[in-house]
Amino acid sequence: MSVELQHGMKPELTAEEAARGRFVSGIRSLILNDLAADMKAAYDRRAAPAFARAHGRPPQTSSEAHKALRGDPAFNIYSAMRCQAQKMVWASVADSVAREADRLAAAANAAGGKVQLNPALAVPKNVGAIEVHLMPGSYTRGGDSVEAGAVYDRGLAVFSMGLMGANLDDIGLSMSRYIALKYPEFSPSRILDTGTTIGHNTLPWKQTYPGAEVIAIDAAPGGLVYGAARAAMQGQDVQFVQMCADKLDYPDASFDLVWSSMFLHELSKKQRAAALAEAHRVLRPGGLMLHMELPPNAEMSAFDGFYLDWDSWYNEEPYYKGYRDEIPQENCVKAGFAAADCFQFVVPSIGIYGEQAIADLVASEAAEAVGQATTGRLAEGVMWFGFGAWKR
Repeated sequence: MSVELQHGMKPELTAEEAARGRFVSGIRSLILNDLAADMKAAYDRRAAPAFARAHGRPPQTSSEAHKALRGDPAFNIYSAMRCQAQKMVWASVADSVAREADRLAAAANAAGGKVQLNPALAVPKNVGAIEVHLMPGSYTRGGDSVEAGAVYDRGLAVFSMGLMGANLDDIGLSMSRYIALKYPEFSPSRILDTGTTIGHNTLPWKQTYPGAEVIAIDAAPGGLVYGAARAAMQGQDVQFVQMCADKLDYPDASFDLVWSSMFLHELSKKQRAAALAEAHRVLRPGGLMLHMELPPNAEMSAFDGFYLDWDSWYNEEPYYKGYRDEIPQENCVKAGFAAADCFQFVVPSIGIYGEQAIADLVASEAAEAVGQATTGRLAEGVMWFGFGAWKR
């Protein structure tokens, strides 16, 4: 089901709008659980065997699994419904944002959030010229007004079906708790979140390390204005700055933690390499670069890789598959980190499994399998994939 936002920028929904959001969340749950299971059964029973007969072997990559499934009725139904449901997510919240535009603007102004915009910044095409996630206007909708942030926040509440927590911050809460338990001696005093959008997964780091200075950057202005107000309304002292992750305006060795969540796959290969190199540059010795992302194709079955790569083909995320075909450790090494200082992990969702599950994982010193079907999938039983590196 959709969730009710937990801050002063939350919508004042009509009964019809609330019902519309619940309906779309319900449709998405049906698609991502039931129809996805039907598609997997069709792959196992029809598509993969047909591919094997034609090629003398089963599909070995996500692209081959995609090729095997195209045209299968289960794939067609799943894909058509998922595309339409994605469009319905944004349509379901547009009316409330438009109706409340003046109230939202006034509330943001009154909140006193910390935000620094840069009108001279040329917003990259992958941020403003592509309707990422099939989201009309993408991240630059409404310019530097709060419109883009409000649409994204409310849309994610519908989109996530409750799996990202009541405040849509389950990724940040899960990851920050894992790091705090795994590395109790690590106590960052300055934290940078790159590609923050509106700060859903930024605030948990301030909550985990309340004494740290936390700065969140993004190239799109409107989300930052909204995010700063949202943070202030929750009593979180976080600064939001308009800046690109691949060209940081910060000196060398100026942060202890550089973090991102579901961001790298929205960058081109060149931008991504530059962003990782910039993270290495601004980290102090002993600092940590950490990213929550989608797991790499190399560690997943052909079908599970295809399932995640679906967004690259049908959800206006052109860099998605290219990123997932890369190896995280290799990217870290190219950015300047030593191979021995790189790591990856899978952490249970704190909202689904509870904090004790994370503590048990840390205590066991085990690593959850990356290739399991629930890793990175926004469906029942989701697990979050993370990777990073220490700077020595």
